[in-house]
Amino acid sequence: MPEKPRRTPTGAAVLQPQITTAVTEAVMAELATNGYARLSMEAVAKRAGAGKSALYRRWPSKQDMVIAVLAEFSVELAEFADTGALRTDLMASLRALHEWLTHSTMATILPDLTAEAGRNPVLAEAVRTTIGEPRRALGTQLLRRAIEREELPADTDVEMALDLIAGTMFWRLNVRHAEEGPDYLDRLADHLLRALNAR
Repeated sequence: MPEKPRRTPTGAAVLQPQITTAVTEAVMAELATNGYARLSMEAVAKRAGAGKSALYRRWPSKQDMVIAVLAEFSVELAEFADTGALRTDLMASLRALHEWLTHSTMATILPDLTAEAGRNPVLAEAVRTTIGEPRRALGTQLLRRAIEREELPADTDVEMALDLIAGTMFWRLNVRHAEEGPDYLDRLADHLLRALNAR
């Protein structure tokens, strides 16, 4: 007896690509406009032109949706090629970090999300594990390669080095809001290499 054709489920959790893109843009826009605390699934669905139920089928909560969208955007901007040398690897990393911190929407979202995470331990842990750890893992690879090439001392404190690389730029751009200058990344790379005792 021939099988009956399967009916496409109406409640599929996978969104169409164009809807996924619209939702991603809507989440970023809502975060930039209203902040994490005031963002709602309803507002995102309305802005994206999607059904609220479609969002809930994919993400059970606002936090899950926000973290998923930000993680995809943030980790993608941390990826860069292995150039074979510490300075050029570092410059690629700094350019990617700079693009992330100065992105027109992310520059507004990040301070608000950081403040909200300070009040919400569950959100803080989600940000750390889905955004922070993957980005730091890429940075760790960069430093480990440099250690293997003997461009950095074997006893380099990788965790401290990662804080130094990211924290310096974050402080200048997102806390001090200081001027950069056209050669900012080059000068920063030179200072970091000296601080890391690079050979």
